[in-house]
Amino acid sequence: MLKDAPADELVRAVRVVAGGDQLLAPSITRRLIEESTRRRGTVPRHSPQLDLLTAREREVLELVAGGLSNGEIADELFLAEQTVKTHVSRVLTKLALRDLAQAVVFAYEHGVVVPGA
Repeated sequence: MLKDAPADELVRAVRVVAGGDQLLAPSITRRLIEESTRRRGTVPRHSPQLDLLTAREREVLELVAGGLSNGEIADELFLAEQTVKTHVSRVLTKLALRDLAQAVVFAYEHGVVVPGA
């Protein structure tokens, strides 16, 4: 979270983290994407690693890249939050990523999501 985040956003973030989820603020996500695309160009490249993901894992990666929390993804996909956590964990493992920030950058760099779409 950024220090100038609105109070309601901070309260939501505390609740998300207290519930055991991770949170990447949409404003930070946007900055990561802008910087990543600026450095590497805007043409996404396909990665054979994406073929390792199931359709559901790819869907979860797309929603993570959109800035949704595990709880929000669970609501969106009508899944239990623990199931979403399992999918996120598998995505990180299969793609050899360290955290959600790397997952977001990977998703944009490899065309899972497109900047501005």
